[in-house]
Amino acid sequence: MQQFRDRVDAGRRLARRLEHLRGRDVVVLGLPRGGVPVAAEVAEALGAPLDVVVVRKLGVPSQPEVAMGALGEGGFLVVDRAIVARARVTRTQWQAVEEHERRELEERVVRLRRGRPRPDLRGRVAVVVDDGIATGATARVACEAVRALGASTVVLAVPVAPAGLSVAVPGADEVVCLRAARRFGSVGQYYDDFSAVGDDEVVALLTARAGPGSAAPGCGTGRTAGGTCPSR
Repeated sequence: MQQFRDRVDAGRRLARRLEHLRGRDVVVLGLPRGGVPVAAEVAEALGAPLDVVVVRKLGVPSQPEVAMGALGEGGFLVVDRAIVARARVTRTQWQAVEEHERRELEERVVRLRRGRPRPDLRGRVAVVVDDGIATGATARVACEAVRALGASTVVLAVPVAPAGLSVAVPGADEVVCLRAARRFGSVGQYYDDFSAVGDDEVVALLTARAGPGSAAPGCGTGRTAGGTCPSR
């Protein structure tokens, strides 16, 4: 099993696999919170600006750690219909989870951006970075969101993911993954130090590597990827 000391170590190793992007018009986007320290190392190595793409997992009511979907900035929604059906999630339950997570997403955007607009992604290479993939729901919605914001190429880069998600994720033109796990348990098991990352740390990293070109493009109306809310 490939083990990472911490997120900084994972980010430095990941950056070496992304050297082919050096010299291109790249924006590195970390998934808060844990993906941002990884993304910061990638941005440093590529000489690229760092920002975030904010997403929220929609957890099954009886098992919040299991993703039945995800929300992203700009109104993006991904639904895992198989998990929704298997968990027998009702419309009322779905709406309660979605409303709660949408409020959390909006509050997190305010906390992390501190008034800074999103970077202009039009015509640029967007490298979406997380500290690992479990179900792929949040990664998918993040990739769909940055594509809609105008990115010409979307690269998803992670230290570890289940084998089935290590080569292809909807919305990504390229997936770069250091460790494809055939018996995947949790992201944290691949790190010696998987300490929680706080908002203050994320803001500090963003402030240190914020770059030019931060005019926020118009997003238009949100759209749904993968389906609509389930019915009873």
